[in-house]
Order: sequence, then structure tokens, then C-alpha cells
Amino acid sequence: MVKTVKQGFETLKQNLEITDLQATTVSTRQQNVRESIAAEMNILDSFLAGSYKRNTMIAPLYESDIDIFVILHPDYYKSDGQAFLLDKVKTVLKKTYPKTPEISRNGQAVTITFNDFMVDVVPTFNRQGGGYLIPDSIQKRWISTDPSKHTEIWSAENKSHNGDLIPLIKMMKGWNKENNAVLRSFHLESLIIKILKDIKIADFKSGVRYLLYHLRGQVQYPLPDPAGYDDNLASYLDSQDKIRRAINGIESAYQKAVRAEQLEERGEVVEAISKWKEIFGTYFPAYG
Repeated sequence: MVKTVKQGFETLKQNLEITDLQATTVSTRQQNVRESIAAEMNILDSFLAGSYKRNTMIAPLYESDIDIFVILHPDYYKSDGQAFLLDKVKTVLKKTYPKTPEISRNGQAVTITFNDFMVDVVPTFNRQGGGYLIPDSIQKRWISTDPSKHTEIWSAENKSHNGDLIPLIKMMKGWNKENNAVLRSFHLESLIIKILKDIKIADFKSGVRYLLYHLRGQVQYPLPDPAGYDDNLASYLDSQDKIRRAINGIESAYQKAVRAEQLEERGEVVEAISKWKEIFGTYFPAYG
């Protein structure tokens, strides 16, 4: 319960964070997973990646996945061996976690579904010229990427925004989740990085409204990976129906954000908080 919109956004910020206890559990669990693979396979290194490493993961933890990159010795590499490699990693993990409810292979990783959260194990090879190669068993290809560069870019941009960028990204991911996740998280994060380049964030409420305004016009267009490894992060929006749904969801939230600011300016705080709650759902507190 809050009395002002500013308090509402501070609570929103807190509600999106995973707890210290959960972070400790993640740290222990991911280390055990890495050690279990190292015991069975010849690995050169392993590290955390994804939103957890970029510090953009949002609560609840049980709906999230922790990405672990495992860099393998090149002896395991075959140009057409994507599915075989993922199956091998899956077999290794089943030895360590025989009672885990589900260990499955998806297109680019092996997913361990624990009771409290999921872990995606991504077998990886060092890439000539930098970065890494990860398997795509669906399209039978190797994908170039470099999550370490993503972490560096996100960290530098957050610093340039005096630490306000990461919380704002989490808020927008919270809205996206409440809006049936019409946008992929990494695409949304990358769009936010682009839109806010050299823009000063005055406060979170105006930052959200500003992002929604610009997302409407940019979401459907090709967006290169900030690290330079993918030429279009929006490629999954591959039909007019998907694009329309995305734009409609953004437009609806934008109109609510504009209305919320107007209500607050008129002193109608209860109604303003209610309107922000329509955007952020259970993440945003009620008035009281």
C-alpha cells in the first residue's frame, strides 16, 4: 500500500527484485551444475550468462531461467553435431540429477527444471575471431554470440544513466510479462538500450511513458544485436498478426501512462496509482 505515485514506483522497483536468499540459492545451484559437467566432459571454462548476469532478471524466480555457458574442448565440435552435443550434455546431467522432475533438450540448451527455478545449460565453443558458438539443433547450425559483451554494454549504459537504466529495464520487463510477454526479453532490453542512448532519465514514471511512446514505432523494425552478432533481434515478429499484437499492447500501455500522469497532475492520486497498476499488474502496489 502506498500514498503517492513516487512511492508506488519505489515499491515496484523492489517487487521486481529477487531476494538475497534466492541469489544465494542460484549461486550454489549453478556452481554444482558446472562441476557436474566438468566431472564428465573436458571443459575449458564455464560462466553465467543471460539476464541473471546482466542483472535484468525479474521476480518471481520460479518463472525464470539461469543461463550457464559451458565452453567445451574443440574435440567435441562437429559441423552437424548440434543435437548430438545437446543429448550428450543431457545424459551427463541426468547422472547428477536423477531425481530432478525434468531435464530436457530444447533448441539451444539443456534445461533442468528444478522446483524453484530452471537452469539452461548451453554447450559452447570458442569462436575464431572472438565470441562463442552455440548449437541450434532446430535449424542445424552454429550461432555466434558473446554474452560477456552484452554484460559489458549493459553495465556501461547503466552507469551512464546513474544506475537508473537497469531498474527501468526491469520495470518494462514486468509490464511485458503482465502483457502476455508479446516481446522477447532480450529484444525488449536491446530496444531500451537503443531508445535511451544519450537520453537523461528524469524519473521512472516519465521514463516508462517515454519508452512506450518510442517502442510503438520501433518494435517492428530490424534491430541489430548491440554486440554485433545478430542482424535482427526482431525476426521472431514474423507476421502482421504478431506485429499488430505487439504494437497494440504497447499503445494500450502508453495511453494508460499518459492518463496516469494527467491524473496525478490534477491531484487525483488514487486514480493515478490505479492506472499505473493496470500497466504493471501485481508488481505495482495499490493505494492505501
